[in-house]
Amino acid sequence: MKSFKLIKCWIFDLDNTLYSGKTKVFEQVDKRMSKYISNKLDVSVEEAKKIQKNYFYKYNTTLNGMIKNHKIDPNEFLEFVHDINIDFLQKDPELEKEIEKLNGKKIIFTNGSRKHALNVTKRIGIDQLFDDIFDIVDCNFIPKPSIEPYKKLVEKHKIDPKLCVFVEDIARNLKPAYEMGMKTVWIENDEPWASKFSDSEFVNYRTNNLSEFLKKINLAKAA
Repeated sequence: MKSFKLIKCWIFDLDNTLYSGKTKVFEQVDKRMSKYISNKLDVSVEEAKKIQKNYFYKYNTTLNGMIKNHKIDPNEFLEFVHDINIDFLQKDPELEKEIEKLNGKKIIFTNGSRKHALNVTKRIGIDQLFDDIFDIVDCNFIPKPSIEPYKKLVEKHKIDPKLCVFVEDIARNLKPAYEMGMKTVWIENDEPWASKFSDSEFVNYRTNNLSEFLKKINLAKAA
């Protein structure tokens, strides 16, 4: 953990990373995506679900597939799918404490929207800790793990990838970060689409508890 002492930038995915996947927040987003497709394409919810998953695997996000194949308004899509109830999310003082202790820039890097990221982070009490939210709009709607958004993030913040850590629950999204020189941390996720490639060399570290992982880093730095 002492190798983290030189890190100058901490980059975090949002969904199922800064909050536990067990909260089922993203499950709501998932259902809203199916509903949006059903309404937009005039198909059953069952058929919409198939389209949704096909686009996710083929284009890295459902949104990307909808843009390429149906010329939808991406902002309308994002507004619709993130219209969810997160009132049950609770403050996470342990996570807040450990993120606050980290030295350097702290950035959220998400395939979702800035508004959604703000809603979630405010709810769990960590919104004030981040220097930026780099969302799918900032990426010109090109999602992770395409290399372009990673390059845009690095260019925008003028950061050295070799001095960065990227934390993410979808293992394949860690590959571009690793290839750029970042340290990578996989948040364990049992879903097949998230855990695929989790045994690859581009996964440097793995954890099922982000707060505890960061606590170990902070303790090692203080030693």
